[in-house]
Amino acid sequence: MKPMFSPRLILGVFLAVLAVAPLVLSPFYVTLLNYIGLYALVALGLVLLTGVGGLTSFGQAAFVGLGAYTTAVLTTATELPGWLAWAGGSPWLALVVGLVFTAVVALVLGSLTLRLSGHYLPLGTIAWGISLYFLFGTLDTLGGHTGLTGVPPITVFGFELDRGEELFYLIWLFLLSAVFTTQNLLDSREGRAIRALKGGMVMAEAMGVNTARSRMIIFVIAALHACASGWLYAHLQRFVNPTPFGLHIGIEYLFMAVVGGAGQVWGALVGAGVITIAKQWLQDVLPRIFGQSGNFEVIFFGLMMVIVLQRARDGLWPLLARLVPVRATRRELDAAAEALPRKPLPAKGEVILEAKEVTRRFGGLVANNNMSLSVRAGEILALIGPNGAGKSTMFNQISGVDTPTSGEVLFLGRAVAGRDSREIARMGMSRTFQHVKLLPTMTVLENVAIGAHLRGDKGVLSSAWRLDRNEEARLLNEAARQIERVGLAEHMFDAAGSLALGQQRILEIARALAADPCLLLLDEPAAGLRFKEKQALAELLKKLRGEGIGILLVEHDMDFVMGLVDRVVVMEFGQKIAEGLPEDVQRNPAVLEAYLGGVE
Repeated sequence: MKPMFSPRLILGVFLAVLAVAPLVLSPFYVTLLNYIGLYALVALGLVLLTGVGGLTSFGQAAFVGLGAYTTAVLTTATELPGWLAWAGGSPWLALVVGLVFTAVVALVLGSLTLRLSGHYLPLGTIAWGISLYFLFGTLDTLGGHTGLTGVPPITVFGFELDRGEELFYLIWLFLLSAVFTTQNLLDSREGRAIRALKGGMVMAEAMGVNTARSRMIIFVIAALHACASGWLYAHLQRFVNPTPFGLHIGIEYLFMAVVGGAGQVWGALVGAGVITIAKQWLQDVLPRIFGQSGNFEVIFFGLMMVIVLQRARDGLWPLLARLVPVRATRRELDAAAEALPRKPLPAKGEVILEAKEVTRRFGGLVANNNMSLSVRAGEILALIGPNGAGKSTMFNQISGVDTPTSGEVLFLGRAVAGRDSREIARMGMSRTFQHVKLLPTMTVLENVAIGAHLRGDKGVLSSAWRLDRNEEARLLNEAARQIERVGLAEHMFDAAGSLALGQQRILEIARALAADPCLLLLDEPAAGLRFKEKQALAELLKKLRGEGIGILLVEHDMDFVMGLVDRVVVMEFGQKIAEGLPEDVQRNPAVLEAYLGGVE
């Protein structure tokens, strides 16, 4: 059995090696480490943006250019506008201006680009990346393609960092600060919202996550990381020209994130190190092998990317982690944390959901036609019907995924038609999905905590600097309480993807309960379950009904439904053909004809 190493020990050794590196290495290798640090800072933003958030960007080099050119202009210009004169000549003030300017540009570009989906999103980033690159080379103020020279060194407490060995510590301080704040962010309420983006927009919105905001957050953070890298680069090189900010460099940054491990924070360092060292080595070796100069390393990197995508899609970091096994640190719950406040449940028997004459047309197709139903607190209502009857469409009208063509849906006396899913979730309606939507690599505890997203309010800065710990403890305790409530306590720290299908469906219910709902919408929760799993699910739903929660159940399994629910609504061809007690519906000739195959 391999020895397990403490994460703190590994980190301590790494920091010690960094501390002595400039003292024992030649200037060439110190310079190489400087560039690895600069590139890793950009790649770290792409880990957050692409690996965690699922948004592909080829334009990060342009943000590096914004940071570099901002500081170059402010520190070398002899005349500046009066409103900007206060920042002239100071690299540190130039950094502040650069970060603010980059954030504004990222907000504008993000508002345009992030509306795109599929392959249109990376194409959009290519478009503005190329535009900014040519802007750098066109404006005379920025020196055209010749660039700007005479960029002064950074000064710290009166000491000039005018050599690579001196700037080394500042570069790696920036990088390590970004690594630790990114880790903190991902290990928080905001971080779970960001990670939920990969589970699908519908799931994340249903849990109360503002997906547009989360996408914009990681887009801006990635741009700010790139800006800081550009600022450091400008003062390391002492001059700036457009060449390092082109599209081909943006692609290279993406290579670094993917090769290192697009979903791994420390993978950014690995990817930047591997690509930078390999590039330097190949530029020396390949011309000797082929007997002529050329960009042979580009061909090599293309082949390497194909191999990595085939053989190690998670990048090199997981492979390294297996070679040096690190002792897993299990998150401890704070038993002393104060419980989250709960909304009072409506009185049993009170109507909490009412759909009135809901009609949904898709062109000439009428998916729902004058559908009406109601759900009371402490009741289970089943919505059943053959395939194509319109149940899922009706489910979407109720949950806010879709909007009725006509009719209305009232929840707790308030119209929900036209409201977005997260607003409906805040009102007290929560749901599961026909096809399980979980984040398989996250623990059961973290998946359920996503459901409690709306019950917290700490933002990005609080999360990044660990100022959210009290709220985080309360959210995790609530998630643990719901996990115990549904009978999955022994799997609390297991990866959600390791659970059986039946347990995953129960997990989805726990996640929905973490939102503190008074109405649960369950979309075919018994689909694919074995007999004993269905029995366990039925017992859980009966318990929830007994606690006063209303449940709307869309289901195909008649045996499961009839022994569980209080009332049944039957649909066929988008219309309601029967409603009543289970035993009455079972004897209804129209139901037998439509759903059970007819009357003999």
